[in-house]
Amino acid sequence: MKRSSQPVLTLWDMVERVRGPVAKFRARKKPETKQQSVDHTRKQSRASPSLVRYETMQREMLARYEIRVRKWRQSTSGVAWQVFYADGTVARLIESPKPRGPVSAAVFLHEVGHHAIGFGTYKLRCLEEYHAWMFSLEQMHAWELNITARVEKRVQDSMRYAVAKAVRRGLKRLPTELLPYLPEGVCIESEVPSVEHLVDA
Repeated sequence: MKRSSQPVLTLWDMVERVRGPVAKFRARKKPETKQQSVDHTRKQSRASPSLVRYETMQREMLARYEIRVRKWRQSTSGVAWQVFYADGTVARLIESPKPRGPVSAAVFLHEVGHHAIGFGTYKLRCLEEYHAWMFSLEQMHAWELNITARVEKRVQDSMRYAVAKAVRRGLKRLPTELLPYLPEGVCIESEVPSVEHLVDA
C-alpha cells in the first residue's frame, strides 16, 4: 500500500483552523465611537418624537420643582414625600414609573403635583389627591400629551378609592368636587371646598 505524503489532521488541528479566522475577525471589530453613539441616539430621537417629548417634560418638571427621583418603578404606582433636615433644607422626593406613555406620564405628573400644590395645603388627603390629579391633567394638556381613556379611568379609580377610604375613616362632610367619586349608596353632607378642613381623612 502506498503511503500518503500529506500529514494526518487531528480533530484539534481542524478546530484550530476554524477558530483562527474567527478570532482574527473578532480582533478586527472596533468599539463604537462617541460620534457613532451620538448618531445612534439622534436616529432614535427622530424615530420616536413622542418619547423625546416625554423625556423633555420629565426633566423640566423635576427641575422646576426641585424634585429628585428616588426610584423608577416598574408598576404604574407612585408616591411623593418630603425629608426635612436639621439645617432647614428640604428634599422633595418621588417614586413613579418613568413617563413613556400616557398612563405612566399621568402618574408621574400626579406625584409631581403633590409637591407643586404643597403638602398640607389641603387637610383632607382625598382632596389633595384630587388636586394632584387635576394638576396632572392640566400639565398633560400643556405638554400636548394624549389623555386617553385609560388615563381617565386611572383618575376615576384612584379618586373613588381615596374617597371611599375617607368615608370608612369617618368623614362626615365632603367637598362638592369630590361628590362624583362617592361610593354608591353612601349619603354624606357636602360642603364648599376649603383648605380649613378639620378631619384628616
